[in-house]
Amino acid sequence: MSKSTLKNSPIMNTYKRLPLSIQKGKGTIVWSENGEEYLDFTSGIATCNLGHCPSDIQTALQKQLTELWHTSNLYQIPKQEELAHLLVRNSCFDQVFFCNSGAEANEAAIKLIRSFAKHNGGKQASIVTFQQSFHGRTLATVAATGQEKIKAGFEPMLEGFTHMPYNDNQTLRAIRELSPTAVMLELLQGEGGVIPADSDWIKELFSICKQDGILLVVDEVQTGMGRTGSLFLYEQYGIEPDIMTLAKGLGSGFPIGAMMAKEEVANSFQPGMHGSTFGGNPLACTAGTATLKVLSETDVIRNSVEQSHYLWTELESLKATYSFVKEIRGRGMLIGILIEGDAMKLVNKALHEKLLILSAGANVIRLLPPLTVSKEEVDLFIQKFTKVLQHFKEDQHG
Repeated sequence: MSKSTLKNSPIMNTYKRLPLSIQKGKGTIVWSENGEEYLDFTSGIATCNLGHCPSDIQTALQKQLTELWHTSNLYQIPKQEELAHLLVRNSCFDQVFFCNSGAEANEAAIKLIRSFAKHNGGKQASIVTFQQSFHGRTLATVAATGQEKIKAGFEPMLEGFTHMPYNDNQTLRAIRELSPTAVMLELLQGEGGVIPADSDWIKELFSICKQDGILLVVDEVQTGMGRTGSLFLYEQYGIEPDIMTLAKGLGSGFPIGAMMAKEEVANSFQPGMHGSTFGGNPLACTAGTATLKVLSETDVIRNSVEQSHYLWTELESLKATYSFVKEIRGRGMLIGILIEGDAMKLVNKALHEKLLILSAGANVIRLLPPLTVSKEEVDLFIQKFTKVLQHFKEDQHG
């Protein structure tokens, strides 16, 4: 695509797009409009967890396309019921609200928290979130997000949120003193730098919430659906949250989000209090059901665990070779590489090597391979990424 075409585009200027137009994808590979082949270790930002155009989801959607696309939530939707039952069966939650995105799922969670507060004492809700968090782009989820750069230009912010330091023991004491309605967090901060929650800290936070009657809300928009080595990341911490939000990988690239809750919390919603025109329509729920069946009934997650162990080992070897690589962190197939330097320079150099990677802040590279990635594809990534690191090193010393 030429610069003049981009300059004259009617698309609003909300993204800094890379000079690549992807026309086709299958598995871990995508092809540009010129037919060039790229290795994709972004998965549409943790959305195409089963790779591009997975056959099981494609088959299910093609069948549904011939039957029914959309009705509305004024009627019973069997496909929605089926997906909801699957989600409940595979989690610790009792009820589900369907929407179209992670931001909408978090928006629904915020509304449910506020409704819960009104139904349980009538007080105004207060929510603790964390510095460097990211919860979405709506006004409520921007207010929940603990990054000033996300808020800039959209003030005044919605009230009711307190941002506290993440993985900090003083924060635990402060939460107990504040006694908020809810604590909302990512168990692994993705956009904020790929920072995992400390296990002991989370267990203590969970204990405080249970003892003090504080709702615990986990945002698994990026970490859910097998991304970190289990269907949901909260399972690895041995806790049961009151509310969880999902999107991204739930539909294998088809827009769908979900907010799940324990029954005693979900009962704070009554008919007319919240809704979504497209949320949970037959097409979206067909994609979600097919995706969840693959994740829960096949060895895809097991494969991701095996390949992530191999990938992490190879990345640690690169860290030992290149001094500007400071840390490898994250969980499973959500990996952050802390570097000394500009992460976007590495992203652009990777593009020249026909490799797609992401940044997560100024100095963190984010890797999000599909869970279906093979050992051969991991080897190909390491080959390409080594060249990227070498070019970056040469530039630094040039």
